[in-house]
Amino acid sequence: MTTFVDRVELHVAAGNGGHGCASVHREKFKPLGGPDGGNGGRGGDVILVVEQAITTLLDYHHSPHRKATNGKPGEGGNRSGKDGQDLILPVPDGTVVLDKQGNVLADLVGQGTTYVAAEGGRGGLGNAALASARRKAPGFALLGVPGTTGDIVLELKTVADVALVGFPSAGKSSLISVLSSAKPKIADYPFTTLVPNLGVVTAGSTVYTIADVPGLIPGASQGRGLGLEFLRHVERCSVLVHVLDTATLETDRDPIADLDVIEEELKLYGGGLEKRPRLVVLNKVDIPDGQELADMVRPDLEARGYKVFEVSAVARTGLKELSYFLAEVIAKARARKPKEEATRIVIRPKAVDDAGFTVAYDEAEDVYVVRGEKPERWVRQTDFNNDEAVGYLADRLNRLGVEDALKKAGARAGDGVAIGSDENAVVFDWEPTMMAGAEMLGRRGEDHRMEAPRPATQRRKEKEAKRGDSAQKEYDEFRPF
Repeated sequence: MTTFVDRVELHVAAGNGGHGCASVHREKFKPLGGPDGGNGGRGGDVILVVEQAITTLLDYHHSPHRKATNGKPGEGGNRSGKDGQDLILPVPDGTVVLDKQGNVLADLVGQGTTYVAAEGGRGGLGNAALASARRKAPGFALLGVPGTTGDIVLELKTVADVALVGFPSAGKSSLISVLSSAKPKIADYPFTTLVPNLGVVTAGSTVYTIADVPGLIPGASQGRGLGLEFLRHVERCSVLVHVLDTATLETDRDPIADLDVIEEELKLYGGGLEKRPRLVVLNKVDIPDGQELADMVRPDLEARGYKVFEVSAVARTGLKELSYFLAEVIAKARARKPKEEATRIVIRPKAVDDAGFTVAYDEAEDVYVVRGEKPERWVRQTDFNNDEAVGYLADRLNRLGVEDALKKAGARAGDGVAIGSDENAVVFDWEPTMMAGAEMLGRRGEDHRMEAPRPATQRRKEKEAKRGDSAQKEYDEFRPF
């Protein structure tokens, strides 16, 4: 049974905002006490939070669909709906958040680091909040905005100071077990280690973490063996330690050849691993043949510029020198890192010529497309079954300057206008007379502008009818009987 998962695809959905309420206060001797519809509650967010106690993404492997709760709708008596509850998803330290195309959205390192994976929709305003001097008793309320949804990929990259790399059965698991209190699986067959192991080492006043990843083989950077799946776990390390087997039973292998193969795989994988400091550990020197081979290859390794240590995880020799040297390297690496500073709040004011929306003509669809955060949100919040709500939307768009922008773009009465993205766009025939202000309002829930003659719509209907008559005439002329 799988107990370690370091890559999952997560389907997240934030909560929807609650709808506003359209209500009128009614009381004895006060038949029309004014609007008292409350606002809808905000939808809950989906938030990723780094938790040190979490070491795997296994829970999300079994349950990849996560959704926050919706906001409650508003009620009469000026009672606002309850906000939806945020969904907190704990993730391991070192989790990288990517989109489906592989673009990095966030790199979560450090206890308590958060990332909002899906933002909850805002609640709709009730008619009490929409009342104004011109619209004293609105007969409508705004709808809640749907929460954002999407698919993200979580990848775990182990946060460790030292990474042990080498061929299968080189003794990496044995080494980490004696350097730290980690208890990895140890056996005398290849690929005993199937998941990364983490251990904490204390050397003097320095405490650092050490990682043992599954053994690498030729072609690991291209997916052979387990290398490609776990090479990302060494990306964050400060130093690489080559663990070379000096007592291998395979006749076609030797420490120098093993080192060259691993170095080539690290270079092919990239990620900056080829530039990391590294040292060499000649393991299993407690075996007579192993000590002889170590004596033979050590001069060659030192000539290449490597710091070489001869150790035996079984006899526990040479470990103290290795541990303290690694502590010295880690301390220097930490000292070179820039000091963390408090995040500065950057305020970027809106440009003076930024209208908050754009208007473009789509020749393929023969419509004018309006895109912008406000227009698209206002459309989603409009109840199109309520004429007064539609008139209110028209007034808002007019005040924002959408009508003037459509005129400048060449739009005429009756032309098609789409607000929003292609899959969620609201398309309508543009009627400039709709943008006439609120002084023409009638009873609650009604708007006289909807009843006015709409010549552009009538012209379009006549044009479509004429086109249908022409098609029928051609069919009658050419039918075979």
